[in-house]
Amino acid sequence: MNLQNEAHATHTDLREWLEKVDRIGELKRVHGAGWDLEMGGLAEIVSREARPVAPALLFDDITGFPRGRRVLFNQLDSVGRLAVTLGLSLDQPSKTACVRACRDRLASMDLHPPRLVHKGRVQENVLTGKDIDLYKFPVPRHHELDGGRYFGTAHCVITQDPETGQVNLGTYRCMLFDKDSVGLHMSPGRHGRTARDKFFERGQPFKVAVAVGADPALFLASTQAVAERVSEYEFAGGLKGAPIDVLEAPYTKLPIPAHAEIVIEGECIPGDTRDEGPFGEWAGYYANNGLKPVREPVIRVKTLLHRNDPILTCAQPARPPGYNFAFCVFRSAMIWDEIEKAGVPDIQGVWCHEAGASRLFNVVAIKQRYPGHSRQAGLIASQCASGVYVGRYTIVVDDDIDPANLSDVVWAISTRAEPGRAIELSRRSRSSSADPAASPDDKGSESNPAAVFTTKAVIDACWPYEWKDRAYPVAQISSEMRRRLLDKWKEEFKGML
Repeated sequence: MNLQNEAHATHTDLREWLEKVDRIGELKRVHGAGWDLEMGGLAEIVSREARPVAPALLFDDITGFPRGRRVLFNQLDSVGRLAVTLGLSLDQPSKTACVRACRDRLASMDLHPPRLVHKGRVQENVLTGKDIDLYKFPVPRHHELDGGRYFGTAHCVITQDPETGQVNLGTYRCMLFDKDSVGLHMSPGRHGRTARDKFFERGQPFKVAVAVGADPALFLASTQAVAERVSEYEFAGGLKGAPIDVLEAPYTKLPIPAHAEIVIEGECIPGDTRDEGPFGEWAGYYANNGLKPVREPVIRVKTLLHRNDPILTCAQPARPPGYNFAFCVFRSAMIWDEIEKAGVPDIQGVWCHEAGASRLFNVVAIKQRYPGHSRQAGLIASQCASGVYVGRYTIVVDDDIDPANLSDVVWAISTRAEPGRAIELSRRSRSSSADPAASPDDKGSESNPAAVFTTKAVIDACWPYEWKDRAYPVAQISSEMRRRLLDKWKEEFKGML
């Protein structure tokens, strides 16, 4: 495996990326699995239990489908695959090193607008009307309690704001309804949902494109809280250091990734809704409306474009730990970048914990410089663009605590955070329809919308500033003593330490 070489090489589409992932030993090909629960179940098991690194899974020879109709799971769930995606140079392939490298990229990158081209690999097959049939792809049913099959879980939903003209890409789940229609579930507050509401308020159709199997950097960008006036195309181009190639979609005229595996485009008509869900979501629960479906808009597909032997890209959200590793890394880097830009100095590290589903338990490590520094860091981290979506717990720790080590963090909370002094609550903060701590009575639907709020807790687990220089000494072997002992006893403990 030569991660450095593969990270520096460029890729223009998912297939070139897969070749690089294969060369670093992180691609597993699986033959003969079924679309109904088998692929998703295997992906969940591997993501949670495989050691030392859970590979990406590329399924082929899927039951009932010809060879070449492939499905990819666990796309970005490792340090190595994230490094390949973004061309990161890592001295050590660790969580904290990866977060720091991502943060450095964010701090120094220039945005690259997409490049309009007139020919792309996704045009190898262009279908309209009765020729559209989404059932010819091995669309999976992910979890045993799901209400159906999901065409879109690791994809980019492309929309445009009717007032600003801003193009947005977001990852919003898309349930397969019929051969030429899918659902579109978008949480309130998301940029795509805001654009949708503007169209519907005017009584106008909402044009949508859904790209599956796009450049992994573009998929990653579509999952993040990119600034409102910045397109994810520009952001992904900045991450890669080169523009993303786009085509004008034939029906919607939206820019679509020229080298995606599959693109559908069409429109949602105001009032045209169907029962959607349930679906096991990112926090590890069926928390949108329990096991009851909700009414969601329908995308009526007008055009289907796909490559020969297309690859359907999928995510398997489930009880953590699991599929959300890359989101933990990159969301950590985004929060770090945003709180530094807000004026918080001496950030030593950030980690959005896997057990918190990458959104619910976020830790910031600082080197304290002034009274109130730790509280400032926590409050801003809890409300910045990448931390505000639910973000239930934000913990601030001193620089001797590794924010990615949950045991260290809990130790700091337990021993340094006196509750009456350390905990700040922010009530009626932004939540999500997928928030499992919100009562079912507070969840709304299209026919009965309701606002969902959460209370955020900021826990200041730093030593109090006024006596941090007199903080109690830590009972722990020194690094020098550790080195001497291991040098002397290395044969005795060989293979253990």
